Amino acid sequence: MKTILIMRHGDAQPQQGPDHLRALTAIGNQQADEVGEWLAQRFNPTGLLVSPYVRAQQTADGVKKHCRQFAFEETTSDIIPSADAQRAIDYLRALIEVHPDVDTWLLVAHMPIVSYMVAQLCPEKMPIFPTCGVADIGYDEESGKAQWRALYSPQERV
Repeated sequence: MKTILIMRHGDAQPQQGPDHLRALTAIGNQQADEVGEWLAQRFNPTGLLVSPYVRAQQTADGVKKHCRQFAFEETTSDIIPSADAQRAIDYLRALIEVHPDVDTWLLVAHMPIVSYMVAQLCPEKMPIFPTCGVADIGYDEESGKAQWRALYSPQERV
């Protein structure tokens, strides 16, 4: 059984220019650091997919301060806010097959695609993510079936 962690980026600056250039606020950087420490202690992910948007990259950087053993790491436009969730999950499934040594995958992305990706894996769920919220999903690679476990918010982790 694999673990898929779908994470929304940390608190970001208000949109005053191009969306892809929005950076994290001081709170967002703190959230990313705290969640990174929590993820390292609880899950120790070894596969990472991250959106190319600045706020997602900064969130991933905060996580990587604590989770340093990524066997696979990639920036992909498949998980930007307007991307197709089915395509993103199909790509993740292909990566899981190609990288059987990676047991825990972390995807750092945005609303609304984080909710849509959860719904692709677990049709009965479509959560609204808080900033730096993390969905925990069990995934059986043999059957292709996913099992919803939980949605963690920053307040519940610390």
